[in-house]
Amino acid sequence: MTTTEREQQVLDRIERARRRRAKVREERITLSHGAGGKSTHTLIEAVFLDAFRNPVLEPLEDAATLTIGDARLALTTDSYVVSPLFFPGGNIGDLAVNGTVNDLAVSGARPLYLTAGFILEEGFPVEDLLKIVDSMKSAALAAGVQIVTGDTKVVQRGKADGVYVNTAGVGVLTRTGLGVATVKPGDAVLVSGPIGDHGVTIMLARGELDIDADLESDTAPVHDLVAGLLAAVPGVRAMRDATRGGVATILNEIAKAAEVAVVVDEKAVPVREEVRGASELLGIDPLYVACEGRIVVVVDGSQASAALAALRGHPLGAAAAVIGRIADDPPGLVLLNTAFGGTRIVDLLVGDPLPRIC
Repeated sequence: MTTTEREQQVLDRIERARRRRAKVREERITLSHGAGGKSTHTLIEAVFLDAFRNPVLEPLEDAATLTIGDARLALTTDSYVVSPLFFPGGNIGDLAVNGTVNDLAVSGARPLYLTAGFILEEGFPVEDLLKIVDSMKSAALAAGVQIVTGDTKVVQRGKADGVYVNTAGVGVLTRTGLGVATVKPGDAVLVSGPIGDHGVTIMLARGELDIDADLESDTAPVHDLVAGLLAAVPGVRAMRDATRGGVATILNEIAKAAEVAVVVDEKAVPVREEVRGASELLGIDPLYVACEGRIVVVVDGSQASAALAALRGHPLGAAAAVIGRIADDPPGLVLLNTAFGGTRIVDLLVGDPLPRIC
C-alpha cells in the first residue's frame, strides 16, 4: 500500500466519522458547547436541529431566509455574554447590534429592524447600563437600523454577570441564491481583513495575562462593505462573518456543507503581529480566534480580483486578501499549506480556549 493510499484511507475514515449522527455524550453542558467549535456543532445538530428540523432551519446559515407574500426577508437572533462588558474598541452594546446587523448583511439582506432583550443582575450600576444603551443607539444609527421592540428581566445578585443582551434582526433580501450550497471547486476564498483582533483583545482586557498590546476589537457593521461587494461582483457564492470559532470554523462549515475541500495558504492569511504574538503565548491558532467585523467570502474564481478590489475599496476591507481556493478533493476537509512548506488538516475547534468572547 502506497503512502498516498494510506493517507486516503485515513481521510475516508475521517469523512465517515463526520457523517455519523451527532450525539451529545456529556451529561451536562460545558463552556465548550458555546465556543463555536465541534462541541457547539454537536449540540446544535443533536439537540436543536433534531427537534426543530425544517427546510428553513436546516441549512444553518447566519440568518433564515423567508418568503412572506411578495417579500423576501432574512431573520436572525444572537445573544451576547462577553466578559468583560467594556473592552478596547467597544462594549457589549455595540457588539450586540453589530453582530446581528452582520448576520443579516452576509445573508444578502439590507438590515432594517432589531429587537433588544436585556437580562440584568440585581446591583448592576445604572451608569454602566446607560453607557451600554448609548453605544447601542450609536451602533444602530451607524448601521441604519432601528431598535423597535425589546424586553427586560432582572435576576437576583449572583445569578448573572452584570448584563446579558439578546438581539434579533430582520432585513430585506437584496441578493438571493447565496449560501454554502452554491460553493464549487475553482472558487476563491477571501477574508476582508486581519483576523483574530476581537478574541485576543477580550482575552487581554481580562487582565489575566501579563501581556500589553496596542490592540482593539474589530467590532463594526459590515453592511456597507457587503453592499459594495455584491454590487461589484455577481459571482459571490457565500459570505459568513467569522465570529465564534473564527475563520477555521467557517471554512469547515463550508467544506462540510458543500462537500468540497478548502485549501488555505497560511502566508496569505492577514494576521496582525500583536495577535500572532499573543496567540503564540496563549497556545492558540489565530484561525480559531473570533472576529466581529471581518467576513469570509467565497466567489467564482474568475472574479477573485474584482472581489478583492471591491473589498479593499471600503475602509473595513482595506487589508482584504485572497487566502485560498475551493477544490474537489478531499471533500469535507480544510487543508492548510503552511509557511514551512507542509500541509495539515484544519479541523473544527475542540474545547474552549477563549470562553465568553462575544
